[in-house]
Amino acid sequence: MIIKDAESGKKNEIPRILSCEFDGNYPTDITAYKTNWHTLPQSQGNAGTCWCFAATSFFESEIFRLNNKEVDLSEMFFVYWDYVDRAEHFVETRGKTYFNQGSEANALKRIMPVYGCVPESAYPGKPEYREYHSHSEMVEEMKTYLDHVKEANQWNAGQVRADVRAILDNYMGEMPDSFNYEGEHYTPNSFYKSLPFKAGDMVSFMSTMSVPYNEKHELVEPDNWWHSDEYYNVSLKDFYHTVESAVKHGYTICICGDVSEPGYDSQAEVAIVPDFDIPPAHINASSRELRLYNKGTTDDHCIHIVGYQESGDDMWYLIKDSGAGGFDGQHKGYRFFHEDYIRLKMMNIMLYKDAARDVLDKIIKK
Repeated sequence: MIIKDAESGKKNEIPRILSCEFDGNYPTDITAYKTNWHTLPQSQGNAGTCWCFAATSFFESEIFRLNNKEVDLSEMFFVYWDYVDRAEHFVETRGKTYFNQGSEANALKRIMPVYGCVPESAYPGKPEYREYHSHSEMVEEMKTYLDHVKEANQWNAGQVRADVRAILDNYMGEMPDSFNYEGEHYTPNSFYKSLPFKAGDMVSFMSTMSVPYNEKHELVEPDNWWHSDEYYNVSLKDFYHTVESAVKHGYTICICGDVSEPGYDSQAEVAIVPDFDIPPAHINASSRELRLYNKGTTDDHCIHIVGYQESGDDMWYLIKDSGAGGFDGQHKGYRFFHEDYIRLKMMNIMLYKDAARDVLDKIIKK
């Protein structure tokens, strides 16, 4: 839509946004939800790090579930090393690696066994003067540097790794070799080993008709820059069953998918599938696949399922959301997702292996 300014006569284009009408009759009372333990919501600020905030929150919940240990892990520790690894991969692929903000939640499974982890107090990952994270300038500097590497054909992995770390150190702060926490001295690796869980015990699932079910495959998304093929591809029935069963049995889930939808609203704080999109009875594997195929569904946001409520015949999920828009509404950092939205628009999940035991047993014993 183009409108003309009455005073200047200048024509301005106003973007059109398709949205449904939210009548407000949704179960948005958090106290009515059965919740599983989780840390309080934190904003990721102006940084494309939802993948890390969601996954880190999920890992914190798992640490508590396994050993009643409350710990606030540093999200930026993982972001730092993800960028370092990505830059090195950029060299290995001679510039073909997608380099930008964003990654996948299961990156933590790759990072933790190698680099360990640290508490938030040991590595905030931002200058003291900055209240929220902001990575645009930092990422542009790294991209410009890597473009130069490619143009000059200077494929020295060690040098690129060192130079990218220098950029990260400048914007995020230097990575600690060791630190003190609760009266003990740790390195990042010894701190990880002190925690009551293993990153490898977390499993990832997706549901697409494009590859065979009950096998591991790659999640084909730009943010999966290292081409992880550790996603169990399962039927939509098994995918959703895993979500519902896990939450009802006291587990939380890291879940990623599409939030650029008419039925997703920051003020209403809900995610629903409008009838004008598709009637509920028609939500199935085929309608889901159509949206994956035509890119109507993309993996653009990761969140953390921390509770549920059965409202009449409908299942609703309490979502912890680190996105800046997640703090627009009344319940700062929380959303409420209808089950249909998860069936149709959520692309992948990560959860503890025992939470998906019945589905995994069918695959492993196949």
